[in-house]
Amino acid sequence: MAQEHHRKAKQKLVAEPDTTDRLEFLTRVSKDLSGEHNLDRLLETILQAAQQITNADGGTLYRVTPDKELVFAIVRNDSLGVILGGTSGLPVTMPPLPLYDGAGKPNLSTIASYAVLNDETVNIADAYTAEGFDFSGTRAFDERTGYRSTSFLTVPMKNHEDEIIGVLQLINARDPETNRSICFSDADQQFTEALASQAAIALTNRSLIAQLQALFEAFVRLINKAIDEKSPHTSRHCARVPTLTMMLAEAAHRTEHGPLAEFRMSNADRYELQLAGLLHDCGKITTPVHVIDKATKLSTIFDRIEFVDARFEILKRDREIDALKSMMQLASDQRDKMELIQADLAIAFRKLDEDRAFLHQVNVGSESMRADDLARIQEIAQQRIRNSKGELQPLLTADEITNLSVERGTLTQEERTIINHHIVATIDMLEALPWPKHLKRVPEYAGGHHERMDGKGYPRGLRGDEMSLQARAMAIADIFEALTAKDRPYKPAKTLSESLEILGKFCLNGHIDPDLFNIFVREKIYETFATEFLDSTQIDDVDPAKIPGFKH
Repeated sequence: MAQEHHRKAKQKLVAEPDTTDRLEFLTRVSKDLSGEHNLDRLLETILQAAQQITNADGGTLYRVTPDKELVFAIVRNDSLGVILGGTSGLPVTMPPLPLYDGAGKPNLSTIASYAVLNDETVNIADAYTAEGFDFSGTRAFDERTGYRSTSFLTVPMKNHEDEIIGVLQLINARDPETNRSICFSDADQQFTEALASQAAIALTNRSLIAQLQALFEAFVRLINKAIDEKSPHTSRHCARVPTLTMMLAEAAHRTEHGPLAEFRMSNADRYELQLAGLLHDCGKITTPVHVIDKATKLSTIFDRIEFVDARFEILKRDREIDALKSMMQLASDQRDKMELIQADLAIAFRKLDEDRAFLHQVNVGSESMRADDLARIQEIAQQRIRNSKGELQPLLTADEITNLSVERGTLTQEERTIINHHIVATIDMLEALPWPKHLKRVPEYAGGHHERMDGKGYPRGLRGDEMSLQARAMAIADIFEALTAKDRPYKPAKTLSESLEILGKFCLNGHIDPDLFNIFVREKIYETFATEFLDSTQIDDVDPAKIPGFKH
């Protein structure tokens, strides 16, 4: 029955005086649609173009959802001054239109759902006299607003896969001379259908791009999750470094004076840097867990200090057995010698306990090793212990001596080379990807955060003028986050003032960019970061005048 009240476009374009103008307009709009990347502006452009090409007073653009509903994406009415959705900032509060009822029966009572379910254009001359559709909502709207809804043109929007993804509905075509509401002509219908087809392609392209972007971002999150699962001790580093990098980059962007006054970022630049920050340590997925998580010098799968403890207990037992054997050989009247043996045993036990406590202390790796500490490790190592075969062997193995003798931190030179390789792996992984033009600098940004201004960084030994500002900003973020992090197994978290002092010394010795460092301190980026991420116990008073390398 509804088919008696609508017409499907089958005729060729009617030769009307404005046909050439409309074709030119449609061509321009098609170009605009293909070049628009913002979804809200794209939806607005589609509806405004449809209104203009038909001289319609208002219109609605619906999107088809996976739940088989039509949601209002944008609503416009020129006479009433209504603009909802799109870039207006005003939400469309009208409930969605179901394509099927609760029993699964097709909803053919509204024009929009009918057009989708039957894949037909519906052209209504007057809603008040048309039959076959429910216009009660339209009449109620007119009563509330004093408006008169007359003609309707409803066109389904089909993508390249012949799938309906939306509906373009126009209301009240206007006579160009009198501005009275008139019906939509055959030419109006055909031009709108042509526009709807182009709009569907543009929306589909935009949707595909958004899906690919979402897929890629999910892949990035997956990599970071894998790294986090691999090492809970650095789990927050992958999230915090990009955040801090963006804080510093935005501050540089706002700078109007000094060496960085010309630095500016577009939204595309921001997205590129954000991605680089998220991927800056993706190469750690190749780094052995025992190196990433090396909390103490003797850690591998577990802390081998336990083996050393066991050997000390064996050594004490051997000393005690030797002492008891000596005392058993003495006559009962040689009590003085027995007491001397016991005293010597007590001294030996005390010395062994002190040596063991010392090894526990140096095993932590929180302080730099002194020359006499290294000599003492060698001395302790030379003590002999019997193995299960009764053979004498040194108390410490060569590997244990090497690890305990690490002068700073917990990593040996070999392990430091292994962990430093993560940045090489990061660069290799990222450079292997076919980055689009707007993301081509991601490998350089992510791969440069361990370079130094003086050229002594790694892996490429780049100097400051060979590095992008973005990579230099990430280098500062990477260092400061590591200093303040409280989840590192090999060190306690430092306070703000301690971290800034160390960072300032890095500035003075040519490690980091002094211009970015000045912005970092002057704009109090550290304070913003601390408020969001650090414990209150780490946030102490900072006197910028006392920070090394900071120029007021």
